[in-house]
Amino acid sequence: MSDCKYINVHPDNPQARLLEQVVEILTKEGVIAYPTESGYALGCLLDNKKGADRIRRIRQLDEKHELTLVCEDLSNLSSYAKVGNTQYRYIKKHLPGPYTFLLPASREVPKRLQSPKRKTIGLRISPNVVTNTLLSYFDKPLLSASLIMPGDDHPLTDGWSVYESLNHALDAVLDGGFTGFEPTTIIDFTEEEPILVRQGQGEFNGDN
Repeated sequence: MSDCKYINVHPDNPQARLLEQVVEILTKEGVIAYPTESGYALGCLLDNKKGADRIRRIRQLDEKHELTLVCEDLSNLSSYAKVGNTQYRYIKKHLPGPYTFLLPASREVPKRLQSPKRKTIGLRISPNVVTNTLLSYFDKPLLSASLIMPGDDHPLTDGWSVYESLNHALDAVLDGGFTGFEPTTIIDFTEEEPILVRQGQGEFNGDN
């Protein structure tokens, strides 16, 4: 794949014919930028090893930096993480929403994507309509990283800026309008109690 496609969809009612172009690009091992509730993100399909390497290069991330799985819904999430009843109840209250949960990875998650010491994976379910509609075309999550350029503190928040900055490095930019830039709240839920790792948009409540 060579030329980066700029695909602009309606943020509340994304056009199927345009999303299908993005689906085709992802299926052919493409890497895209797409909107979330907390800025734009880079994404590829879970089994796209070269795509994961490209995402790391764009973000200048080392192998130890965990990428996140963005899932369509909770049934999808439970395929990739070991979730007990306590965790499930808590997560169900908070997702979809601006949260990333660190959870014990299941066998479905390739070892190269897990935190090497802890065997964990980050999982999200975004409330963004464009993201969730795109995910509905697949039976697997998007492997993702927030689109924070090296040296920046916040992610890029509009699709055209992403295209201007990264069209040489991506196969498509899915523009779903302006996004917020405050990051997700990261919660470590590898044990029985949730632990706040990073305070972001989502309010943290330690009670189950």
